[in-house]
Amino acid sequence: MPYSAEIIVVGCGNILFADDGFGPEVIKALGEYSKENPLPDNVMLIDAGTGGPHFVFSLPHEEWKKMIVVDVVQFDAEPGTVRKFSVDEIPKGSYENVHSWPVNQPLHDLADVCEVMVIGCKPEHISAPDVEMGLSKSVEDAIPKAIEMILKEIRG
Repeated sequence: MPYSAEIIVVGCGNILFADDGFGPEVIKALGEYSKENPLPDNVMLIDAGTGGPHFVFSLPHEEWKKMIVVDVVQFDAEPGTVRKFSVDEIPKGSYENVHSWPVNQPLHDLADVCEVMVIGCKPEHISAPDVEMGLSKSVEDAIPKAIEMILKEIRG
């Protein structure tokens, strides 16, 4: 099993569709941060992109204690606002990736075997189906806040 760690941090999204790339960009920035400030050995960072979430969420590993999903989430806030969501706060059918695959059911199932949360950022602009590289300024500026929240969850 390639994803064997107690704490899994999974960045979801598509870097080709503007702010939808928030999750992968946070994983990239957290990887850079960890070069100077190593993360605990029980933590694994995964850039799951768009196709990976189904694979990751549907194949839980007995070693997993906590999964932190990083993604854009539509909620009532200013673009760039970052918030922690519990799985119970994500209504079934409302959380889908860019290809409209409902991923909240696998997350609810996964919550039966480990702690699951979503660090979500309100997007300013998702360009799909048009390709647009790069995050909006408000979402890019939210990356340090997301990293701060993730580190708090990792360190307990």
